[in-house]
Amino acid sequence: MDVPEEEKPRSPSDITVFGANCTLHGLSHIFLPGGVTLRRLLWAAAFSASLSIFLYQVADRVIEYYRYPHVTILDEMDSPVMYFPAVTLCNYNSFRKSQIRRNDIFWMAGLLGVEQGDFDDFMAAVGQPTDNSKFFPSKTFNMLEFVQRTSHSIEDMLLDCKYRGKDCGPENFTTIYTRYGKCYTFNSGLDGNPLLTTLKGGTGNGLEIMLDIQQDEYLPVWGETDETSYEAGIKVQIHSQDEPPFIDQLGFGVAPGFQTFVSTQEQRLQYLPPPWGDCKSTPIDSEYFSTYSISACRIDCETRYLLENCNCRMVHMPGMSTVCTPEQYKDCADPALDFLVEKDNDYCVCQTPCNMTRYGKELSMVKIPSKASAKYLAKKFNKTEQYIGENILVLDIFFEALNYEKIEQKKAYEIAGLLGDIGGQMGLFIGASVLTILEIFDYLYEVVLSDKLGTPTQKTGDGNDKQPRRESKSTCDTLRSHSDSLGFTPNVLPRHPTLGNFEEFAC
Repeated sequence: MDVPEEEKPRSPSDITVFGANCTLHGLSHIFLPGGVTLRRLLWAAAFSASLSIFLYQVADRVIEYYRYPHVTILDEMDSPVMYFPAVTLCNYNSFRKSQIRRNDIFWMAGLLGVEQGDFDDFMAAVGQPTDNSKFFPSKTFNMLEFVQRTSHSIEDMLLDCKYRGKDCGPENFTTIYTRYGKCYTFNSGLDGNPLLTTLKGGTGNGLEIMLDIQQDEYLPVWGETDETSYEAGIKVQIHSQDEPPFIDQLGFGVAPGFQTFVSTQEQRLQYLPPPWGDCKSTPIDSEYFSTYSISACRIDCETRYLLENCNCRMVHMPGMSTVCTPEQYKDCADPALDFLVEKDNDYCVCQTPCNMTRYGKELSMVKIPSKASAKYLAKKFNKTEQYIGENILVLDIFFEALNYEKIEQKKAYEIAGLLGDIGGQMGLFIGASVLTILEIFDYLYEVVLSDKLGTPTQKTGDGNDKQPRRESKSTCDTLRSHSDSLGFTPNVLPRHPTLGNFEEFAC
């Protein structure tokens, strides 16, 4: 039984016919019947040169793609309404001297630089009785309770508060602990309070507060320790509500006797993750914070470092672990944290988040009080003019304009650009396309398939294999010369139309 014609394997076209019919430019001029000629050699040289240049360009583009280049775009975006940032402020003095007791000095002497023989002199300096005849120190000491009791209170420091011209007060501030002790954050967004917004830029459209830093409550400097402060004033940090304050390293100082204007502009930054950039796109792995930021990462890392090395945490660190005692502060916690911050660059490696918000600042100051207002303010707050000049400050924070900067990293060379460049070079130098490549693979597939199957045979009626008859050279040449116009494959010619059994001719 004859095998249907469409199921018979086709013999592959030879390279000459393939070159004549392939859409790859130049091959039809190289693979021609006959011997080698100068014209064919010139075409072969031109094709080889074009192919070499094309491959060089492809390699260059692929190398460029795997460099993962990026560009940074800066844009100014207008907004009809903007959320006001969180503002955290701390008094440079951590402990009020009026709240210090002899038992506190007994436990805190090492942190305050007070020698045991200087207890009476120090008590006299802070205005406390020096008689210790009936003094018995406590068996334990709660560092957190001490900080809460002796820190400056926002109710005592805040003399006046306005936001967008409306009165505000201590109830608008949230307590938070930092290395400066007890601090306060305005517009924290915590405790279910909605975030405040602003509709205009400029002074009068932000936060304006008047503070009394209470220098009379500053502890006398008795020795140099990590808790010693030579400054007078407050430290301020403007930050997003999504990140905790890191005020001891990122804050700026505001001095008494001045009104400080802080013009700020919101900056929204978007970085690319690896391999184009080095930002962190994965969630934070922390039991203390839910949103990743550099501040959250560093605080989390410092907390873990102290728990591993000192088995306790500082007051300002998150969590429910045991708070270090004053002795642990002096002997372990303070030295360990100083070493981590200043010398150990490997333990706390905090990547930049892929999306973050920061606030640029421009500061300017004017002297207060003026000679014309000194008496009025002294009478208003029942203080002396000298006290007003040494303790009162005004802080005015506002948006420069109702817009924000958008700084965004973008991929400079993506896969679409790579394919476009390769396609352009391919068309320019060798006149090929994706379909041309498919033609080459199709031809190679036919060659491999032919090698596996061997020369095809057909069955005769009596069951014996019969090799296909070959026409004479002249017949084959004649049919081959007309194969293109007849629409046949040159290597497998059609059955002879004059033969009744339609035998196949193979040339």
